[in-house]
Amino acid sequence: MPTNDKKDNKDFKSTNDRLIEHSYDGIQEYDNPMPRWWLLSFAGTIIFSVIYLFNVGPVGNGKGRVADYEADMKKFAAAHPAPTSDVSGDKLLAMVKDKEEVHEGGETFKTYCASCHRMDAGGLIGPNLTDNAWIHGGQITDIYKTLVNGVLEKGMPSWSKVLKPEELEQVVAYVASVQGSNPANPKAPQGIPVSP
Repeated sequence: MPTNDKKDNKDFKSTNDRLIEHSYDGIQEYDNPMPRWWLLSFAGTIIFSVIYLFNVGPVGNGKGRVADYEADMKKFAAAHPAPTSDVSGDKLLAMVKDKEEVHEGGETFKTYCASCHRMDAGGLIGPNLTDNAWIHGGQITDIYKTLVNGVLEKGMPSWSKVLKPEELEQVVAYVASVQGSNPANPKAPQGIPVSP
């Protein structure tokens, strides 16, 4: 049954469409412009992005995105104080004598440190922590500084970004408590011997 091609084509095109002059394999195509609502939405996103870029305060809640971010960071810093590497050696030595603190430090050590230092601190990828040889200083405050700052060139991260200050102190107390524990098959001593 013959069809009226002009009528069929008229059904598929809108009043804004125009026939493109070029032909490919005998097929001509229409140039369909984007709907006006889409173009207006696109223009609106561009205008919003310019306003957002310049951090205009009255748009939305607050004083602007930068001021809101800085205020949130100050609140976070106040709630989560960063550990300092100048903790008192006397405080750490007192913690070594407290069995509860040492136990808590041992649990944290097993969770975060045992993958490199073994469960018994005898050394695996990282050095043996039970002997008297130390690479970065063996005084209890040196151990704390190493734990807080990390040794990135050796692959040890800064644990101050993961652990709370009290957890760091407990881990140091645990490490100090295992000195001379002589685990089975420990890693060979590394570093300079330090007297306890």
